Amino acid sequence: MSRPPPPPPPPPPTTNKDQQRQNPSLQEINIKLIQSGEKERLKELLRERLLECGWIDEMKALCRAFTRKKGRNNVTVDDLVHVISPKGRASIPDSVKAKLLQRIRAFLASTAD
Repeated sequence: MSRPPPPPPPPPPTTNKDQQRQNPSLQEINIKLIQSGEKERLKELLRERLLECGWIDEMKALCRAFTRKKGRNNVTVDDLVHVISPKGRASIPDSVKAKLLQRIRAFLASTAD
């Protein structure tokens, strides 16, 4: 019995500049957002949407409840961040995430070279 031929080697990673331009890194996107002022506008949109949907009040209530439970003098900001952040991230409404993503995509499309 003969063995089947070995599989061909994987193709080398593509490193051409065209592909890099089409797929900018997160760092490059962040730089574009900052330089254009769009990052601040996105942050303001996020604040508005989170306020409208009651998310901010919900997070404040969680912080107050945690502080009451542990005792005001026994809680640090780091404690609050550690406990509340995962809950906060998980509870951001999908509609808010979708709106931000839509705005980021539109921004990237408008700045494509």
